[in-house]
Amino acid sequence: MRYIDAQEQAQLLNMEEIVEAVADSLKAYSEGETDTPLRYSLPFNEANRYLVMPALSDTLKVAGVKTVTVAPNNSEIGKPTIVGSVTLSDYETGETLAVLEGSYLTKIRTGAISGVATKYLAREQAKTLCVIGTGDQAEGLIEAVLAVRDIERIQFYNRTYDKALKFSKDVEHQHRDLELYVYEDVESAMTDADIIVTATNATTPVFQKHLSPGVHVNAVGSFKPDMQELPSQAIAEADKVVVEAHEAAMAETGDLINPVNEGVFAKDGLHGELGHIVSGKLAGRLSDEEITIFKSVGVAIVDIVVANYFYQKAVKQ
Repeated sequence: MRYIDAQEQAQLLNMEEIVEAVADSLKAYSEGETDTPLRYSLPFNEANRYLVMPALSDTLKVAGVKTVTVAPNNSEIGKPTIVGSVTLSDYETGETLAVLEGSYLTKIRTGAISGVATKYLAREQAKTLCVIGTGDQAEGLIEAVLAVRDIERIQFYNRTYDKALKFSKDVEHQHRDLELYVYEDVESAMTDADIIVTATNATTPVFQKHLSPGVHVNAVGSFKPDMQELPSQAIAEADKVVVEAHEAAMAETGDLINPVNEGVFAKDGLHGELGHIVSGKLAGRLSDEEITIFKSVGVAIVDIVVANYFYQKAVKQ
């Protein structure tokens, strides 16, 4: 059995390859070629959650389980808010092949899913990215968007300005060719953005501004019914609202539950699953004027496929 830590994963990473692998896993999920139960969530220590997510696929020949603890208050003591691991099993024998550190893998998986969504739903000529929330997940989101679009400018906003400023400097070290700007108010950060990503722990919407025609939004932060990053009006006004897993999204995220409860969005109002867009069964973006939203809650088969990607590359090297 092999342990693959975050540092080794980072050395093995090729985001374009992972976006492609994730697209295949989402297609398999939507085609019913995976066994991916809804994640099981156990609350503990008031705000914390322990999440268990098994998944396998006869088509993809992978099997494994992801376990995660989410502790939102960890940021106050300088520790990661998301900690976990992925156990990858041999599809033929059931033996444990590897255990992978889960925080980095989650960041890359989350980014890659949004990378797939951006590839199919954002305008081809998108140049400006707005990042709302500069915590653990933002790095993966940025790398994935850069893998599929020729971004020239990134506009940052975080509730704590200094955190956004520090994060932008970290990004600058990696991407010196980009124009980077940090804003003190979220509406300014959204101005003229072609793509917006939200990655926060917000329980109430992080902005109230109406979305501009042609914008694409990747919303990844809200994973519980009492969390809501996007205003209900944004969901109501979007031309297409896409998820990776219909059942999970409608059951787990306040970004969709609240608009339905408020009567501004129908239970059957989703355009569909991202995997069906990848396969061509559903249309992606059809015009430069469409407002598109991808609401992600995560699906475990993607974690297992990303874990398998890292394992296979590690073995080859």
